[in-house]
Amino acid sequence: MLKSLGARTILYPTPVSVVGTYDKDGKPNVMTAAWVGICCSRPPCIAVSLRKATYTHGNIVERGAFTINTPSEKYVKETDYFGLVSGREADKFSAAKLTPVRSDHVDAPYVKEFSLVLECKLRHTIEIGLHTQFIGEIIDVKADEAILENELPDMKKLKPILYAPEARKYYGVGSYLGEAHSLGKKM
Repeated sequence: MLKSLGARTILYPTPVSVVGTYDKDGKPNVMTAAWVGICCSRPPCIAVSLRKATYTHGNIVERGAFTINTPSEKYVKETDYFGLVSGREADKFSAAKLTPVRSDHVDAPYVKEFSLVLECKLRHTIEIGLHTQFIGEIIDVKADEAILENELPDMKKLKPILYAPEARKYYGVGSYLGEAHSLGKKM
């Protein structure tokens, strides 16, 4: 029997992403975000929802661009740190000993050490409540060749971090289950 848990932010799993921006002075900044997901296929777009109080929120509004970086399990401590400290007070790249790289296509930095990066131009801003949803058109996707399999990122090589929101815990990716759009044909 299913038990009602009420209206809560429970959707498992939630991908962990790192949002890259520049501030008004050109200082690179990153923050960890879990409210991120693809929201349109054509044009390819991604949505990220941030509280107005975050430094990154103001940076996206100011610059009209951001990157979505996918950290691997190897960088779980740095990724957690990016969500604990504000870029107003800290140089997160220096503290984490990671490297900001200027994007080729948008006015935002990405994390050199992360294997998958989406360069995004701000298309829409939607005020939802506590969060503002930024919809960015994906202008380019960059992937480390080491994680590619048949020209696409391989989940086991990428080793993305997953998040359990209300439990506040990080996880790795589980085992391969089968081909999408194929398994159901056996019914």
